[in-house]
Amino acid sequence: MDACAALGASARGDRLERMERSPHYRDGKFHNTHPQQDDLWTMLKKWVRGSDAVTAPTGEVPVVARTAADFDPAPASGLRITWLGHSTALIEIDGRRFLTDPQWSRRNSPVQWIGPVRFFPSPLPLDELPALDAVIVSHDHHDHLDPAAVEVLNAREVPFVVPLGVGAHLELWGVPRSRITELDWGEQTAVNGIAVHCTESRHFSGRGLLDRDATLWAGFALVGPRHRVYYSGDTALFPELAEIGARLGPFDATLIEIGAYDATWADYHLGPEQAVRAHQLVRGGLLVPVHWGTFDLAMHGWTEPAERVLVAAQQAGVRLALPRPGQPVEPASPPALARWWPELPWQTAEEHPVISSGLDSAPAAAGTGVLTGEVR
Repeated sequence: MDACAALGASARGDRLERMERSPHYRDGKFHNTHPQQDDLWTMLKKWVRGSDAVTAPTGEVPVVARTAADFDPAPASGLRITWLGHSTALIEIDGRRFLTDPQWSRRNSPVQWIGPVRFFPSPLPLDELPALDAVIVSHDHHDHLDPAAVEVLNAREVPFVVPLGVGAHLELWGVPRSRITELDWGEQTAVNGIAVHCTESRHFSGRGLLDRDATLWAGFALVGPRHRVYYSGDTALFPELAEIGARLGPFDATLIEIGAYDATWADYHLGPEQAVRAHQLVRGGLLVPVHWGTFDLAMHGWTEPAERVLVAAQQAGVRLALPRPGQPVEPASPPALARWWPELPWQTAEEHPVISSGLDSAPAAAGTGVLTGEVR
């Protein structure tokens, strides 16, 4: 696929008309409930100065190689989550399978000759994916929506559930409209007995320089007969997370982003401490962090999100899983916390606080940066 096609398409016709009816759409674009603040000048100075952190692995990342056969039989508990890297995860819930934010390409880029390189190939090759009930896409950024993966999934005739406007990209890449369900915040659809709820998030969208916020960004809640799972998508902290928890929770597990953060864009990403707070707000059971350890997208060390979320979860009394890519997790009996990443220098929450603006109160207390014997 050429770079132009990889950038996607603009919404037109009845798709655009539906977007324009959304209460979150005005002046030709979507808007967050809470305004976003950033410090562009400080951010640019940081990038020019560079980082002393180890932002990418220097050795091989230990993954658990998987094949389609590994997913039969279904999990005895009825719920199993397999993180495949970044925000791509396979969720098996009450006899159904959902894939989040498919990203298999070597580079996070519209072209494969430049851009951030994956730290490791996906532990589950695309052609080894088991049968899926649907693919869920949180927003259209390149690290969450890979057109090469979409083409393979489309050939398997898998349905897609996406936020408003994202269907235009999928149609350009060959997915028929009949297999695309587009949702606004607060809307839902049913997929083979599982209710898929589109939930608010605090982020932005765009695949190029001229389409900022032209499509919606979202989180999702999967509600089955026995289990519930929440996926944050990309988001900063916002008070309405508590409403999501009250309306759709409690959740057996949450998949919440913990990486690619900085104090200068704390209204776009959570950071580890606020991820723990978000998990609490939505009434989560087991926290399974995503959006870390796969691409170099920020100036923090590549292992720092794991170190900081360990501390924050321990202080908050939150159950946490940090699986290797490809390692299955059943929330009813999660694997013991075990360090699979190298011990590298990292900044604590006190040294580099990431706190979203517009909150009535500060998020959960920052960690001390000191690990305990609970992690081996």
